[in-house]
Amino acid sequence: MMSFLPYFSAETWTLLALLITLIVVYGYWPYGVFTKMGIPGPKPLPYFGTMLEYRKVSTIQNKYLSHILNSVISPYNFHLNGEMFDALSVAEDDTWRRIRSVLSPSFTSGRLKEMFGIMKQHSANLLNGMKKQADKDQTIEVKEFFGPYSMDVVTSTAFSVDIDSLNNPSDPFVSNVKKMVKFDLLNPLFLLVCLFPFTGPILEKMKFSIFPTAVTDFFYASLIKIKSGRDTGNSTSRVDFLQLMIDSQKGSDTKTGGEQTKGLTDHEILSQAMIFIFAGYETSSSTMSFLAYNLATNPHVMTKLQEEIDTVFPNKAPIQYEALMQMDYLDCVLNESLRLYPISPRLERVAKKTVEINGIVIPKNCVVLVPTWTLHRDPEIWSDPEEFKPERFSKENKESIDPNTYMPFGAGPRNCIGMRFALIMIKLAMVEILQSFTFSVCDETEVRPPVLTLSPPDLTWTPPDLTWSAPV
Repeated sequence: MMSFLPYFSAETWTLLALLITLIVVYGYWPYGVFTKMGIPGPKPLPYFGTMLEYRKVSTIQNKYLSHILNSVISPYNFHLNGEMFDALSVAEDDTWRRIRSVLSPSFTSGRLKEMFGIMKQHSANLLNGMKKQADKDQTIEVKEFFGPYSMDVVTSTAFSVDIDSLNNPSDPFVSNVKKMVKFDLLNPLFLLVCLFPFTGPILEKMKFSIFPTAVTDFFYASLIKIKSGRDTGNSTSRVDFLQLMIDSQKGSDTKTGGEQTKGLTDHEILSQAMIFIFAGYETSSSTMSFLAYNLATNPHVMTKLQEEIDTVFPNKAPIQYEALMQMDYLDCVLNESLRLYPISPRLERVAKKTVEINGIVIPKNCVVLVPTWTLHRDPEIWSDPEEFKPERFSKENKESIDPNTYMPFGAGPRNCIGMRFALIMIKLAMVEILQSFTFSVCDETEVRPPVLTLSPPDLTWTPPDLTWSAPV
């Protein structure tokens, strides 16, 4: 070591010492913020903070949640969104409000009822595909069926495009969306922004993105082609998600300087279409897989649910929208599954201004994380929190549940806009499946905790492998 000393000048050694000092200070200094604010918590590690505490049981102060989710409403932005910089999930302030106001009419009760017939076409394909496999007396990996079903429902209701991905697994739409939702926690870009957040805006300026460029290019090109067909008069007879966005451009206006004041720009339309594909595909199929897993490992619950199904739709009668929406025990079962495996295991918000909540001052631009997973399994809120008990959400018990302790789709103004859409497509598929089949564990099923993965723009869960048995 000493032999190298003559080769460095005093100025070089000074700069090296300063650099090392800055790196060490950066590793420790940010994690003293909570202590200074008077917020108790686990002792953070340099650079990693409390990330390693994530899966441990901790408490959550419920009295803060309502104010945080309703007043501190901006999402946290990693600045690596690439072409999806104007998607609803990352848009802010007036831009977010304008986009959300355009999209909201797509998810009214009337619109959802119109989509129900389309969903039934794809649930029938799902059931036929499962029956073919079950007739061979083979077990079934349910995610391989729920994923295509979710994809087909989303693309047909959103763009009037029928992919039939169950029978065409090599379709470019299918292969590219699978690439999109795969995300490596060890992605260098992601790690860099996590450990050094100030690099996010810099990387954004340099056009870096955590989304694969080839994938986003494919979807933008495909959506441009679909939209161009609508613009030239080849419109569909269905008023779908895409058409509502296109219609919003009629009579749209701009402020001085080109800022959009109503309606959506062409690029915004494409971004919302993309986020609808990715969010609808991954979250819905994973939720269905977890629900099937919970039913397979709790056969008494499945039997009771099948009894309700047989009562509401005797002799395997066709599923009707109004009757499906009135199924109380189905609601209980789905809500309990979402409690154990919420769509996102945590919510992220950023304070738009300095606020004081119960004596705690949250400074402007402070990132607030709400650990949904922990909240949904807090023994002070839920009795036997690790147990699957749908009765928690019965009419008698639901009244006593604090809405700030159960938020599988988020809460506040920025909750999931497609929540009702997702619930309907999940309920429809599950009821039709349980009319003919019974879920059960098999040798390939691993009864274990779920694996945590990252799927932009939010954290999602990867369900355990699950197969299911022959028809009842």
